[in-house]
Amino acid sequence: MNFAQAQTSVDEMVKEWERAKTYTKEYLDAMPETGYALKPTPEMRSFAEQMLHLTDANYGFTTAATGEKSPIGMGESEKSTDKSKANVTKLVMAGYDFVISSVKKMTPAQLNENIKLFGRFEMTKGMALAKSFEHQTHHRGQTTVYIRLAGAKPPQEKLF
Repeated sequence: MNFAQAQTSVDEMVKEWERAKTYTKEYLDAMPETGYALKPTPEMRSFAEQMLHLTDANYGFTTAATGEKSPIGMGESEKSTDKSKANVTKLVMAGYDFVISSVKKMTPAQLNENIKLFGRFEMTKGMALAKSFEHQTHHRGQTTVYIRLAGAKPPQEKLF
């Protein structure tokens, strides 16, 4: 059984996205302001850029899966010149709010409708949202190392 099949109801999916939002906020809070510009190596994204990339993808996947119009342009968050802790937190939380409000408008039947994600990948709308969930989890997880490198302690795992 895959993630999309396991999440049979819109309510369950909303609950998981709300948990992810809370968990990501704990990461944003754990990183000191000075760590937002931290890059483990020069070619990597900074902590702020990782979080803003996660946010851009949340908008992109959700728009593709739900049909809701994104309030921001493609890749706009990561291009923000204000990468302060306060602004990054505001932008990331707004991205999660967009996902949650968009998913709340869906029906279980819509989760099973087929789409061509990004014009390339055939899947259900539910699976597209599952891919988005996996993407944000991946990038949030990467930032655990950033927080440690900044001398801070990352939050405890929040599976439930």
